[in-house]
Amino acid sequence: MEMFGTGGRPQFESHLERLKEPAKTIMVDLRKFVLSLGSNVIEEVRPHRVVYAKTMNFRTFLDIEPAGDSLVLSIRSGRSAPPVTATIRTAEDAESIKKQVAEAYQKIQ
Repeated sequence: MEMFGTGGRPQFESHLERLKEPAKTIMVDLRKFVLSLGSNVIEEVRPHRVVYAKTMNFRTFLDIEPAGDSLVLSIRSGRSAPPVTATIRTAEDAESIKKQVAEAYQKIQ
């Protein structure tokens, strides 16, 4: 499996390879959920994390950092609002945070 795409940029799958279950499954599920929030969601895969933003002026609303057996999420609802950080270890954790992610997506300008 190729870990870097065009121009040497990391691929989403490269993060999955470093995760243990259930974090790997949760990351895939969260990705599907976030991308389903709207057609204007941008996914940017970075070397140590995956960032989700709205198009136009790239307003980041979610940052996911894979951490072995868990995911560290940073949710931002606005430029001046401090980010909410959560560590996700189980599918239940992920389900309970989805509402906050969807609200952040709606609020971010």
